[in-house]
Amino acid sequence: MHYRAKVFKSGNSLALRLPAGLQLTPGMEMELTVEDGVFYSFEPADLPKRKFDIAKVCGSANDLAFIEPDDRLFEERPLLWETLGKSGEDRTG
Repeated sequence: MHYRAKVFKSGNSLALRLPAGLQLTPGMEMELTVEDGVFYSFEPADLPKRKFDIAKVCGSANDLAFIEPDDRLFEERPLLWETLGKSGEDRTG
């Protein structure tokens, strides 16, 4: 999604007026990504690390069945990394 924002002067600093649709709160610290003088993105500085909750997964796949040993076998085939370099050409395409 793209938003158009306006820069204005606030004291001795510049401020960027952001749309309310971004759901930011006043006073929130942001981390800006700028490379070679070009602004790329911003995100909350204190963004909590996302944790994986196994409780949401546990029991959700109760209709799975074990795979029989004979069904786990694959037919032999030439693999890309085995064929590269044998004829000196790239066979990816």
